[in-house]
Amino acid sequence: MKNVTITLTNILLTIGSGVIRHILLIKFKETAPQQEIEKLEGLFIDMPDKVEGVVSVEWGINDSPENKNKDYTHTVFMTFADEAGRQNYLPHPEHNALKQVFRPLLEDIIVFDYQV
Repeated sequence: MKNVTITLTNILLTIGSGVIRHILLIKFKETAPQQEIEKLEGLFIDMPDKVEGVVSVEWGINDSPENKNKDYTHTVFMTFADEAGRQNYLPHPEHNALKQVFRPLLEDIIVFDYQV
């Protein structure tokens, strides 16, 4: 049994090694059409199927009762497999297409990445 535990520990360390989280806090313009925001959501959600190294994407709308979001209403939480995944995503044509939809809607954004 001890060998199984050691093997599982090694597997978990390998999976977690180098993973990068990419967090966006988004403030849309008041004039941003809901239809365009929904289109943007779909572009983000589809990213793992289109860009190698993007492991997962979550889209969320603020629902905190604390009222400390400073008018940031949406978030995107992306996971990259590693630094190579992030470097593949940033100049990727799918990311560039997403930005073409995103930028006209955007009032402000905070981008925060960290390695797990």
